[in-house]
Amino acid sequence: MTLNELKYIVAVARARHFGKAAEACFISQPTLSVAVRKLENELGVELFERRQGEVTVTPVGEQVVAQAQRVLEEAGVIREIVEHGRDQLAAPLRLGAIYTIGPYLFPHLITELAERAPQMPLIIEENYTHVLSEKLKQGEVDAILISLPFEEHGILTLPLYEESFVALIPSSHPLNAKEQLSMEDISREKVLLLGSGHCFRDQVLEVCPDYIRKRNMAEGTTVADLESSSLETIRYMVASGMGVTILPCSAAGADRFSERLVSIKRFEDVSPSRIVALAWRKSFPRPQAIDVLREAVLASKLSCIKRLEK
Repeated sequence: MTLNELKYIVAVARARHFGKAAEACFISQPTLSVAVRKLENELGVELFERRQGEVTVTPVGEQVVAQAQRVLEEAGVIREIVEHGRDQLAAPLRLGAIYTIGPYLFPHLITELAERAPQMPLIIEENYTHVLSEKLKQGEVDAILISLPFEEHGILTLPLYEESFVALIPSSHPLNAKEQLSMEDISREKVLLLGSGHCFRDQVLEVCPDYIRKRNMAEGTTVADLESSSLETIRYMVASGMGVTILPCSAAGADRFSERLVSIKRFEDVSPSRIVALAWRKSFPRPQAIDVLREAVLASKLSCIKRLEK
């Protein structure tokens, strides 16, 4: 049994296809197939059910693949300990962030981090929470920035800051006559939302009454017509007069449009908010990198956030 063989069975389990797994491992399909069959013969079990154009992991295969993933992660830790043991800030850090955090935090964060750890460049990625979670557990990224709640086995989380939600409305809208808005005010309007899969969409729907969606449907507009794939697109639609929206304050972009196009309004009483947190594997061997990353995030010049100290 070798680490390469374990790597191959993990790749096959992910791809559910020997050819695609071989491409991911940068080897030929016959080489991969022979290695997988060799391991199955050594273990005396079938790890995969092979059918024409389809591969299924057997029940015992699921357990073996899960253990193989853990073994590969631990082997990776050994390499990182050797490579970075002397200076934990002297190698790139792979950082992921959800779509509603990355574009607004990264410009500030990279500047701050360059001052604190000039030999630790960031390799950054934006994605959905569930995708980043899997990449983190599989060791494909070192840390991720997500919105709480977030609980995963073997993962540590550290709250960094609390961020209020604000309303974004066209500057010509009658609601501009009010200093602050209520959720009832918003519920009377066409509300633009992120599409399914974005955790911020779910957070907005939690703080908005159910009849926001019911009203939009009653007016003959489907939910899909009110959705977008990014906060940037939503801001442009608000600026063009398509409707109103709710955004994290860092994404409201008061400096990006003329005041004649959009207005930012806070909510009455207690404003809805989210807590942004840093998450990393318990086994990650570079705690100093996590500490410096946290310091850089907290020093970033994001407006309207409340920094959370340890």
